[in-house]
Amino acid sequence: MSAATGATPLTVAIDGPSGSGKSSVSKGVARRLGLAYLDTGAMYRAATWWCLRRGEDLTDQTAVAHAVRVMPLVMGLDPAAPSVHVDGEDVGEEIRTTAISTAVSAVATNLDVRAELRRLQRAVVEAERAPGGFSAGRGVVAEGRDITTVVAPDADVRVLLTASEEARLARRSLDVHGTADAAAVEATRDQVLRRDRDDSTVSQFQEAADGVVTVDSSELDLEQTVEAVLAVVAHVTGRAVTPRPAP
Repeated sequence: MSAATGATPLTVAIDGPSGSGKSSVSKGVARRLGLAYLDTGAMYRAATWWCLRRGEDLTDQTAVAHAVRVMPLVMGLDPAAPSVHVDGEDVGEEIRTTAISTAVSAVATNLDVRAELRRLQRAVVEAERAPGGFSAGRGVVAEGRDITTVVAPDADVRVLLTASEEARLARRSLDVHGTADAAAVEATRDQVLRRDRDDSTVSQFQEAADGVVTVDSSELDLEQTVEAVLAVVAHVTGRAVTPRPAP
């Protein structure tokens, strides 16, 4: 039990392919439940930024792994304003650039890097189950590759958030280009599908493992998807979830 809240800490793990809405949905779920929010994908992007800043050759796996082990990374866990700082610098915007998106797979598929970042991710999940964490012991919503199967296989709730390829490309196009017209979708296609293809060589996120609940958001908007995940939380844990306040 959390001494601060009197409630049992809750860990929610959300996995899924690119463009499925993991980040937006996870932040929404964390806000509704009063939990911390951990974007593990941002950690891989931050590692990529750090390696490029240091001038590392991303094909030199040993050098990249060493750089990541000494990376001074601080993840802000507030779901209303998550942040990423490396060596004291706010890199939240820079890690979302096309340059990082293009390079991140080279870092994310480095097995030694994955081992180090998984270690850090597990440490955050554990810390948020104790009174001294951001959530004061209430727990965390952690999202990204490996979360439901490797990083937090014992999470209280594990969700695979998926969507059709068409829906995922449209969402990512809106995020990157501000539109989901045919040209924008085509410009985004390689980035999304290549990232999934590359990551699938080192991570299982396309199909739900045993005990993982699939939520298909293809026909749902953001709020509907948040509600669908909250319904899974309520069903799995037996906890009542506070209804969304009227606008």
